[in-house]
Amino acid sequence: MHTEIIKALTSYVSLTQEEVETIISFYTYKKYPKKTIILHAGEVCKFEAFVIKGCLKTYFLDETGSEVVLTFASENWWVSDISSFYEGKPSKMYIDTLEACELLLITLEDKEALLRQLPQLERAFRIMIQRHLSVYQERLFASIALSAKERYAIFLEKYPSIPQRVPQHLIASYLGISPESLSRIRRGRV
Repeated sequence: MHTEIIKALTSYVSLTQEEVETIISFYTYKKYPKKTIILHAGEVCKFEAFVIKGCLKTYFLDETGSEVVLTFASENWWVSDISSFYEGKPSKMYIDTLEACELLLITLEDKEALLRQLPQLERAFRIMIQRHLSVYQERLFASIALSAKERYAIFLEKYPSIPQRVPQHLIASYLGISPESLSRIRRGRV
């Protein structure tokens, strides 16, 4: 169950078997059924999670109470509210399982202890955060500068498995368009 997280980390740094065992000792394995909210808005996020199996969404509720999807996280992705996790402030978002999920979780205290024990992991996590920031910047640019059709094409290119796993209305929310507009795009009428 820890194979994929080790693969993810060793794509950035080399690890000995002893270091691998140390990393494994800091993560907690947890299963969640489908439709489980693992973080509520207003709570402080106490975990950073690596997805072994399943799919989750992060979202917030707008002023009308409608969900606005921020991200999807599936196998080999990380999920958390980074701001809440690191700064200890209440989250503005929810994290919800879209499928039954298996996660490896770490607390901030354990992550800090792990990084003190294995400082080379700082590099791995720094590179991952840089890549996540790059993705967020690209998404921000796309939401401002690109058409809905172009945003959907990029979404399909970057996340080819998500449309088979996630309801269309959630993809529309992620793209910032109505479900009807997404239907038209998918039918090629835009």
